[in-house]
Amino acid sequence: MKIKTYIKSSVRHLTAVLCILTVLAAGPPVRASEFPTSKVNTTGMAVTDDTVTVGQLHSATGTMAISETGSIQAEQLAIEQINAMGGVLGRKIKIIVEDGASDWPTFAEKARKLLVNDKVATVFGCWTSASRKAVLPVFEKENGMLYYPTFYEGLEQSKNVIYTGQEATQQIIAGLDWIAKEKKAKTFYLIGSDYIWPRTSSKIARKHIENVLKGTVVGEEYYALGSTSFGSLINKIKLKKPDVIYAIIVGGSNVAFYKQLKAAGITSEKQTLLTISTTEDEVLGIGGENLVGFYSAMKYFQSLDNPNNQKFVEAFKAKYGKNAVIGDVTQAAYLGPWLWKAAVEKAGSFDVDKIAVSSPDIELTTAPEGYVKVHPNHHLWSKLRIGKWKLDGQAEVMYESKLIEPDPFPKGYQ
Repeated sequence: MKIKTYIKSSVRHLTAVLCILTVLAAGPPVRASEFPTSKVNTTGMAVTDDTVTVGQLHSATGTMAISETGSIQAEQLAIEQINAMGGVLGRKIKIIVEDGASDWPTFAEKARKLLVNDKVATVFGCWTSASRKAVLPVFEKENGMLYYPTFYEGLEQSKNVIYTGQEATQQIIAGLDWIAKEKKAKTFYLIGSDYIWPRTSSKIARKHIENVLKGTVVGEEYYALGSTSFGSLINKIKLKKPDVIYAIIVGGSNVAFYKQLKAAGITSEKQTLLTISTTEDEVLGIGGENLVGFYSAMKYFQSLDNPNNQKFVEAFKAKYGKNAVIGDVTQAAYLGPWLWKAAVEKAGSFDVDKIAVSSPDIELTTAPEGYVKVHPNHHLWSKLRIGKWKLDGQAEVMYESKLIEPDPFPKGYQ
C-alpha cells in the first residue's frame, strides 16, 4: 500500500512539474546581476538581489471564501510557475498572504499593512467591488499596484489598478444583448446582493433593458451578503413570470438561492435565468443539479477547448486535486502575476510608476481564455462567452463574441 501511495504521489508530482515547465514557456531566464537592485528598485520596496516580495489579499474566510479561494490558488500557481522559470528579473517571488475575511474595513487595513509595513512590490487581491473600493484610496495614497481579477460594474479607472476581469460593456451589456435575441426576452427580474457591484450593475442593466432593448424590468430586489432566505422573492417571481431572471447573487448566498429555486419548481424547463455572478467555484457548492440549464455570462469557463486552457487545467488539478474546479475569476486571477511579470520586464524595473506606464499594450497569447491585451485604461480586451450549466457542474459554451474593447465609462450608462 505504501509503495502504491508513493508511486501515485510521484506521478502527481511529476505531472505538476511538467505542467509548470510547459505552461507559458518563455525564453532563457533573466539573471538578477543584469538588473542591479539599486536600478530596479528606487522606491524602497521589498526587493533584494535574490527575491521580490508580493502581497496576496483575498477572503480566505467568511461568506466570500466560496468565491475567492480559487483566486488564491490560481495566483499561487502562477507564482510557482514563474519561480520555476527563474522568477522576475532573476528574482524569486515571495508571497505575504493576508485574509480580508469578507470584511471591507479589514481589506483596507490589510492593504495598508502590505504596502506600508511589508513594502510589497505589488498586490494580487480583492473580489467584491466593496473590497476594491475600500482599498483603492490606500493604493493610490501609498502608490501601490493592485491586480484585481473580478468582473465588475466599471465606472472606474486608476493608475494603481490593473483590472484583469471584464467590465460592464464586456459582460452585462453584451450578455443582455445575447439573451434578448436568443430568447426573445422582454421582461426581466433583477436580483442582487446588497452592495455596490450588484446595485450598480443592475442600474446599468436596467438602462440597457429599457433604453436599448425596449424591455421592462418587472422587479428589482437586493439581499444582504450571506442571506439564505429567498422564499418571499421566489413567490414574487412566480407572480411576475419574467422572461428572464437576471441574478447577481454572490458568495455563499448562491447555494441557498439556487436550491430554493429548484425546490419551488423554478427550473430551466420553465424559466430562463442569466447570471453574471455564478462560476464553477460557486457551482461546486451549489450542486450542478440545482441550476442545470441556467446561463452564466463570463469570459472564461473551465470547459474551454484550447491548448492554453488544457495546460492550465492540467496544472491546476495537478496542484490542487483532480476534483478542483476553475471559474472565471480564478482564471482572471491567474493572469495577474503573468501580466505583472511582463510589465516589470518591459519596464526593467519594479517601480510602480514605471509598471503603470509599461502595462498598456502588453499581450498575453498564452492566457487560458485565449488571448488578452492590456488597454491604456488598464482593463483587458476580452471576449464574452455564454455558458449553459450541466449536471456535472461544468458549462457548455453556447456563444462566443469577438474581442471586446474595454470601455469602463460607457456613454448613457453612468
